[in-house]
Amino acid sequence: MSDAASLAPTIEAVRAFNRFYTSLIGALDYEGRLGTPYSLTEARVLYELNQTAELPVPRLRHTVRAEAAHLSRVLTRLEKAGLIMRAPLAADRRVQVARLTDTGRAAAVLLEERSQQAVTDLVGRLGDGQRYRLGEALRTVTDILTHPRLGAIALRRPAPGDLGWVIQRNAAVYAREFGWNEEYEALVARIVADFAAKHDPEREAAWIAQFEGEPVGCVFCVRDSAPDTARLRLLLVEPSARGYGIGDRLVCECVEFARKAGYRELVLWTNDVLVAARTIYQRVGFELVAEKPHHSFGQDLVGQDWRLVL
Repeated sequence: MSDAASLAPTIEAVRAFNRFYTSLIGALDYEGRLGTPYSLTEARVLYELNQTAELPVPRLRHTVRAEAAHLSRVLTRLEKAGLIMRAPLAADRRVQVARLTDTGRAAAVLLEERSQQAVTDLVGRLGDGQRYRLGEALRTVTDILTHPRLGAIALRRPAPGDLGWVIQRNAAVYAREFGWNEEYEALVARIVADFAAKHDPEREAAWIAQFEGEPVGCVFCVRDSAPDTARLRLLLVEPSARGYGIGDRLVCECVEFARKAGYRELVLWTNDVLVAARTIYQRVGFELVAEKPHHSFGQDLVGQDWRLVL
């Protein structure tokens, strides 16, 4: 265990950065919360609810790190303002869920636009090298201070509701990170529906990565058109859970299953913009065998075929 003297420099550095960051946020937060009447907690609630159709209030409280009484007051204010609605959860009426109204969603979009512009103004004056250093430094801080307990991350087969999560999160994450449109959601829905309706448990499987009871990733292994070939599909890791080796674990689980199922090779199709996923495939031993430009999901892309001999 570290003694007080060895901890002191790090403690002071963290406190100094906290003072600087608080001052910086205050400078960005002009006229209240970016020129809106919302407090920081209210703005955070609007942001989180705008990421999904609805959220159970206990999960929302955990996400925004708010005391139950404080969050209750915030939700009451937002409800009176016509920004949110609350209702009992269908599966357990003791639990409330919160969702945005149309007015609330418009307010959340406005907050997001103003926040985006404020940060754009802040980093826009930096050079390319400075922006890269800033991004890496922030990712390093986040990784060090929020690294989850790796032992708590479990891989399991899909449970009821998980397949719907796979479709929703694939669509939302790829739309946000790469601008992919509803064509991709439709593709994912077809893949998942086919798997749910007629997959062979001996030759096909799917896995959900779970952390603290919540799904944070997925991958599928399905039979390809060739009899001795399996196909890896729908690898996804939630942005908040990246950097902890979850993608590697999912891919390795898929590879091991394909070997035990008697396949001779495992193939996959991806796009060159998915740099992190391609890095995982290369680490496991996949080889790039073909590339072809195409226009899909509303974007000009370069599709790639990868192959792993089992």
